[in-house]
Amino acid sequence: MELVETENNFYAEIGELLKQSRNKAYKVVNTLMVQTYWQIGKRIVEQELQGKSKANYGDYLITNLSRHLTNTFGKGFSEANLWNMRQFYETFPEFDQFSTHCVENLTWTNIRQIMRLKNKAEREYYIKEASEQNWSSRVLERNIKTGYYRRLLSSQQPLKFETDKQNPIDFIKDPYVTEFLNVPENITGKESLLEAALIGNLKQFLLELGKGFSFVDRQMRISTESSHFYVDLVFYNYLLKCFVIIDLKTRKLSHADIGQMDMYVRMFDSLKRSKDDNPTLGIILCTEKDETVVKYSILKENKQLFASKYKTVLPTEEELAEMITIQHQKELSR
Repeated sequence: MELVETENNFYAEIGELLKQSRNKAYKVVNTLMVQTYWQIGKRIVEQELQGKSKANYGDYLITNLSRHLTNTFGKGFSEANLWNMRQFYETFPEFDQFSTHCVENLTWTNIRQIMRLKNKAEREYYIKEASEQNWSSRVLERNIKTGYYRRLLSSQQPLKFETDKQNPIDFIKDPYVTEFLNVPENITGKESLLEAALIGNLKQFLLELGKGFSFVDRQMRISTESSHFYVDLVFYNYLLKCFVIIDLKTRKLSHADIGQMDMYVRMFDSLKRSKDDNPTLGIILCTEKDETVVKYSILKENKQLFASKYKTVLPTEEELAEMITIQHQKELSR
């Protein structure tokens, strides 16, 4: 029996060595491929400039280059892909802005998605996050479609977390998009349905929450000498080094909701938080916010409380653009 277990461990060790070797080889090949595509894009642009006096020279050049490369090297050099390489160079004329680590973790599919974004700051954000968080092309595509960057930007304020280098506001979105729940858009009064759907799609919800989040519990009981209270969802963020508690509301935000969350956060800090943890954060997820309530409540100054809307359908481009407009207006009014 011991011999069998020893052999199984031996097989597992060899298998792990092969996996690590293949992963390293893939990263090296991916880096070389991306660099080569950038260099091809650069040469296409340089060649176009030499023949700029000829009408439609760029189209002619890429059509013939595609034929030549396909005949010589096989698939992968369609006209569409060569145009992508050209756009890659034009979007990122300095390849040095891609660190070696960054290129290793960014596939050509990821780069194609990112380079089509018009905003430079948005492109830089997705390069950094997709690389550091190892986003798959599917995750990156969803985050771009749901306006991940713009939703973070719309909620940011000049707040700092005194006890940690990380800033909580950089982790809070408004709104959160939960189109993966497959629930009706109007579920007023059905918080239990929303909670069950979130738990049933926990992996997607964690991705939507962002980096550093891990699930702790649902309906966690907090008890005092005389009463019991139940927090809908509890998470821990290892980057912020704090608990994040979420209260679900399937209606418009109210003063009572804010007061309740303030109490939950204070109780959690007193009864659950350890000495090594940063102050607990509380997020109220609601269908709608009244900016007057937000402005004149403790949400305005409290660095531990946040209220964010959630949407069960993908936001439109107009809605995402409106988020940025509102944020700019907030900045101008300060």
